[in-house]
Amino acid sequence: MKLDTRHMRYLTSEDWRVLTAVEMGSKNHEVVPTPLIAKIAGLRGGSGVHKSISSLAKVGLIAKVKNAKYDGYRLTYGGLDYLALNTYRKRNDVYSVGNQIGVGKESDIYVVADEKGLQRVLKIHRLGRISFRTVKANRDYLRNRSSGSWMYMSRLAALKEYAFMKVLNEHGFPVPTPLAQSRHTIVMSLIDAFPLRQIRKVPDPASLYADLISLILRLAKYGLIHGDFNEFNILILENQIPPDSEKQAVESEHPSGGTLTPIIIDFPQMVSIDHPDAEMYFDRDVTCIKRFFERRFHFISSESGPFLSDARKSVGKDNSKRLDVEVEASGFSRKMARELESYMKEMAVDGDRPSNSQAEEEGEGESDDGEDDDVPVSIEETEGSNIEVG
Repeated sequence: MKLDTRHMRYLTSEDWRVLTAVEMGSKNHEVVPTPLIAKIAGLRGGSGVHKSISSLAKVGLIAKVKNAKYDGYRLTYGGLDYLALNTYRKRNDVYSVGNQIGVGKESDIYVVADEKGLQRVLKIHRLGRISFRTVKANRDYLRNRSSGSWMYMSRLAALKEYAFMKVLNEHGFPVPTPLAQSRHTIVMSLIDAFPLRQIRKVPDPASLYADLISLILRLAKYGLIHGDFNEFNILILENQIPPDSEKQAVESEHPSGGTLTPIIIDFPQMVSIDHPDAEMYFDRDVTCIKRFFERRFHFISSESGPFLSDARKSVGKDNSKRLDVEVEASGFSRKMARELESYMKEMAVDGDRPSNSQAEEEGEGESDDGEDDDVPVSIEETEGSNIEVG
């Protein structure tokens, strides 16, 4: 589903209270009974509650469940989106919403802006969007686990990604700057870069390959494995070097007159180097890069590996901290990690690459999601979708 913020400005304070009440009731009810919504909302008079329920249902923020044993409603993705955006509005993190610039199986990416017009990125986790449509067993799985709802898991994915992005950014890793987090969403800095999967040619494949392998090893040194390190989750930023720069002589091997800097994104599958399947995740990250460079750039490294056994030797050296431990201390607990991992395995969620990625892997040059996501579009150029949320 696409984010549609047109109705935000028309919601009354009573509507927001009722929408929040449905969210709170969803923690313990798959379908929130109407009387419970009224009780949580704390509004005087039943007519006001029913009017708000009708308004919210009309624009798709809540939905009445057919064939339910009692009269009640459930929160929709649209409703959860509005609650998150309303939190950002109150914090002055997001003022307007622009174009959608990316879409994966389990997330949507939008350009947003603050009150000063500074562009940012809003990532909305939508775990279960694909899985729930096709696998009946998934619905049975959720029915038996009150903590296993799509809403809770999407929150966990956002919380995990924000926690890892924050600690990586603080320790100098090339990642977007995390700015805010609410429910199933994250606001981060906008990086004007191309996904590696869209790049057809680079001046020096060996140098870029070495940089990426070095990043895998550096993550391991700090106790982390990305878990989904591939062309879909790596951005390539081209840094132009001024003609009078003292670095020009050093960087002159790049015909473009600049350097290529990899930026890592997407962290819901990141694991500790102590994870039981750490070797599998590490080897998969390395293999993904090797295979992509061979297929796309016809580059094959003369060196084997690297291997996790070698990477483990550098863990904690040179005053490097265990960032997996720091993330756990920040609030994303082992219990949360186990719940999210169990969900992702049960739902066969294997990264957040576009659902029709096979065409790209076979050499198709078009964007997988059907959107023009080569370069983020300025929100001022967005036709009819630059919607204020304030």
